[in-house]
Amino acid sequence: ALILTSLIVILLTINLLGLLPYTFTPTTQLSINIALAFPLWLATLLTGLRNKPSASLAHLLPEGTPTPLIPALILIETTSLLIRPLALGVRLTANPTAGHLLIQLISTASIALIPILPAVSVLTIIILLLLTILEVAVAMIQAYVFVLLLSLYLQENI
Repeated sequence: ALILTSLIVILLTINLLGLLPYTFTPTTQLSINIALAFPLWLATLLTGLRNKPSASLAHLLPEGTPTPLIPALILIETTSLLIRPLALGVRLTANPTAGHLLIQLISTASIALIPILPAVSVLTIIILLLLTILEVAVAMIQAYVFVLLLSLYLQENI
């Protein structure tokens, strides 16, 4: 619990500090997120294999599977298991990156519209403020989802 609590605090801090103007958000880089997700995922997998190896390996084959489907299902479940750290990293990267790009585009449009159409510029600034509030929520949710999925992976293996 201490590791997961520390992780959510770190991710939340990094994501929220990345919303400040002229700052860099490390969690918008896929390499950093994969480097964070892979060892944590591997730790959950190895913990399960060490403590309950038969229960961990039993997840690769659903109960009651017809005999001809066993090899295919084992390959599919193994692939699903190996893709998890990539999915964790991409999820943590994609959502904040999309929000940052949208904020950048709308703020650039707001500045460009000030001399041309001041009323439309005020409207885009209001939209920008609402989008910033949404981005704060996304930053919190992404930290929560990352830790939640890790804890679910750990729970599945223990």
